[in-house]
Amino acid sequence: MKNLIIVGGTMGVGKTATCRELQKILPRNVFLDGDWCWDMHPFVVTDETIAMVEGNITHLLNSFLACSEFENIIFCWVLHEQKILDNLIAKLNLDNYTTYSFSLVSNKQALSERLNRDISAGKRERDIIERSTARIPLYDELDTVKIDVSTISPADAAQRITEHMADVQANLANKK
Repeated sequence: MKNLIIVGGTMGVGKTATCRELQKILPRNVFLDGDWCWDMHPFVVTDETIAMVEGNITHLLNSFLACSEFENIIFCWVLHEQKILDNLIAKLNLDNYTTYSFSLVSNKQALSERLNRDISAGKRERDIIERSTARIPLYDELDTVKIDVSTISPADAAQRITEHMADVQANLANKK
């Protein structure tokens, strides 16, 4: 069985780092960071750019899903609303795939500390702290498996993801 692993979370919570760790663990994988489809300067959010980004993401994911070389498709993006996740999944060809949806969550202090390190390293602007921490409560509303990364490393988060996947696969095997 092939797997689509979706990892969401607010900005700076560690989605990309966790997915990079998943790449080390999972066989025959490919990784798409949704931010790569949104990397523009100046950064402009309009109905047109949103539609373009969502179209690019679904095109790439469907291409990866159709490729026989990949057993595990890993995708991360901010995904702070259920409708964004549902709309994305509805546009994918998921025949013979098990889909796993995770949200990396954090407390405000730990997230602020991570973002401050990024700001000091010149990777982010200071306004990211308020924008990102304001989204923390939104993830409680999502139909995803929550992984609190406040005190764990990306490698630990990736391990928890693979353990959850193994549990789901074992349950599916027991039902047959």
